[in-house]
Amino acid sequence: MNIKKKLFGTLADGREVYSYTMRNANGMKVKILNYGGVIAEIKVPDKKGCFTDVVGGYDCLDSYVRGDGYQGSLIGRWGNRIARGKFTLEGKDYSLFINNGVNHLHGGEFGFNAKVWDVTEKDGNEPELTLHILSPDGDEGYPGNLDLTVTYKLNNQNGLSIRYEATTDKTTLLNLTNHTYFNVAGYASGSVHPLVLWIDADTYLPTDETLIPTGELRSVEGTPFDFRTPKTIGQDINADNEDLRIAGGYDHCLNFAGGETKEPVKRAELYDAESGRVMEVYTNQPCVQLYSGNFLTNAEFPFKGGYKQVPQTFVCLETQHMPDSINHDNFTNCVLKPGEKYDYTTEYRFSVR
Repeated sequence: MNIKKKLFGTLADGREVYSYTMRNANGMKVKILNYGGVIAEIKVPDKKGCFTDVVGGYDCLDSYVRGDGYQGSLIGRWGNRIARGKFTLEGKDYSLFINNGVNHLHGGEFGFNAKVWDVTEKDGNEPELTLHILSPDGDEGYPGNLDLTVTYKLNNQNGLSIRYEATTDKTTLLNLTNHTYFNVAGYASGSVHPLVLWIDADTYLPTDETLIPTGELRSVEGTPFDFRTPKTIGQDINADNEDLRIAGGYDHCLNFAGGETKEPVKRAELYDAESGRVMEVYTNQPCVQLYSGNFLTNAEFPFKGGYKQVPQTFVCLETQHMPDSINHDNFTNCVLKPGEKYDYTTEYRFSVR
């Protein structure tokens, strides 16, 4: 058996939450929760063959329920921010829950990160977990009954792929992603500043003081947001730059050269020289939100093993469409209509160098 199911905890309303640990032929392990579709653990080897967990997260269910940061969660219906929680769609005005200053963030008060998903296991040499949810019309203020399936597959190239498939019976907005925090040097290894990052992005989105995009697609040329030549995360993170000042580091949408693709292609790479671990990101999404964990400061919810929350000790590479797209005509399309299918895949592939 390459999938092991175990009780992880029980919610206040009595619903049981389970963990599903998948293992491939190389010994790589990935633990997924049916609460929020959380990626709770990824264990991969370094260049000496020693396996280490490389993602953030908590030891207990209560921390996932009450803690902040969306650790490892599936995000929807809307990944990232919508200005003032307002948009107009087919002539009708909608208002969403405000949960990030004056803005709507990551799906609202009880987004997909707070749902208990139905899980179907597919054991085998390359195990899969299929998570399913029906999000009803009006869920968190969004229109349409949304039928959503997310498939996690662990392949023998040490890749964890995430495929998002959705349909709707009414025109709606949709921008799905996963909010896993990575540190390929190893969990609890400290700052991500020494990690080397490459991103195939030629523009980024400047923001206002509330982290809402201004509408400009600005070239990365000559800015701290240029990762087209690999560099350490820390090289420019403290540069004299207004966008970095506003966010306290990186928390910006970087737009891939050429936009979305039909099939997933390599768009980013994260490397730790000491351990030799490499994480490649393949996707057909048009953008990635680069987040350097600037707000990891909540002492009430320490991470696994009691590891203290410390800013910029993990980094997120959240593949997605542009934030607040519905309010910017020049941004990526974020509207899903009846008869259409939302279908995007991202794979995080691990190796050593």
